[in-house]
Amino acid sequence: MTRIAILGGGSWGTALSIVLSRSHKPHEISLWMRDKALAYAVGNSRVNELYLPGCAIPASVSVTSDLAQALAQANIIVGAMPSAYARIVYSRAVPFIEITARVFVSATKGLEPSTHLRITEVLSQILADKFAPAPDVAVLSGPSFALEAARGDPTAVVVASESGPPVESASGAERVADYIQTEFAGPSFRLYTNDDVVGVELAGAMKNVMAIAAGVCQGLGLGANAIAALITRGLAEMVRLAMALGARAETLSGLAGLGDLVLTCTGSLSRNRQLGIELGKGRSLPEIVAHMRMVAEGVGTAGALLSLASEYQIELPITAQVNAILHHGKPPRDAMEEIMGRLQKRE
Repeated sequence: MTRIAILGGGSWGTALSIVLSRSHKPHEISLWMRDKALAYAVGNSRVNELYLPGCAIPASVSVTSDLAQALAQANIIVGAMPSAYARIVYSRAVPFIEITARVFVSATKGLEPSTHLRITEVLSQILADKFAPAPDVAVLSGPSFALEAARGDPTAVVVASESGPPVESASGAERVADYIQTEFAGPSFRLYTNDDVVGVELAGAMKNVMAIAAGVCQGLGLGANAIAALITRGLAEMVRLAMALGARAETLSGLAGLGDLVLTCTGSLSRNRQLGIELGKGRSLPEIVAHMRMVAEGVGTAGALLSLASEYQIELPITAQVNAILHHGKPPRDAMEEIMGRLQKRE
């Protein structure tokens, strides 16, 4: 039986422990939480009231704050922590990773704020220092609110990995993405494979910034016209940067790109969108963040994307305005007017 260790006990990590317990293939699943008190409470109540209230965690899922226990004999290791903490968590995990580990799956949607690296790049750096060859790395992304996935609503996502040597599994040698697709698929959880890791990962990071922009539009009291324009031009912005970094345009039109963009720009469960709504209403970022339990990844990602865009000489006007609102105190209405006042051009 495949053993899966999930690192990160927030809403998405908790949801994945529930979702994967329903997979077509049987698993032994451990859910690691950094907070010892929270892990104890969740282990006893079988509900993560702090991050995913109302969703029962099956008794078959082991909940722990002990990394060694979580990673013992794990075959698949899933990272579901915020991007700012990915390097710390993975570095702490390395001493406990056993030879049984075949694949790491990053389920984090963001960039490392300090280095602007994608999380699979961070993970590959850390693994290369200990393993030769390092375990395979894949990325899981797509339109997936944790609450809806956990309660069994139909959810479709993408698992991407670079073409490389096959992974040995019980059914023989499989490509990494195919292996994860087979292991994770369930009655309400459908996975599509892809080999465009850059495109899938960047899409997951960039859509969060656009969701903040969409929320700002709503907070300003703007209508559906503005949101439709924002999503469309935001996607064009995402495609420009992703292609400059080596991604394929069609990846941005798929689940990891357009699918996740539409979800986070319009869905009421989007943390980034909700943060944008409050900004549009005139509240300051520190005030909003102080009352948020979970991380809005777009806050730290906007600046990282602008740095990448500068390096590759790519124009990101929406991202630039979001960053100005977030970190430079620009009034949201001024940002909107500046976007609308830009030089007219062909689509």
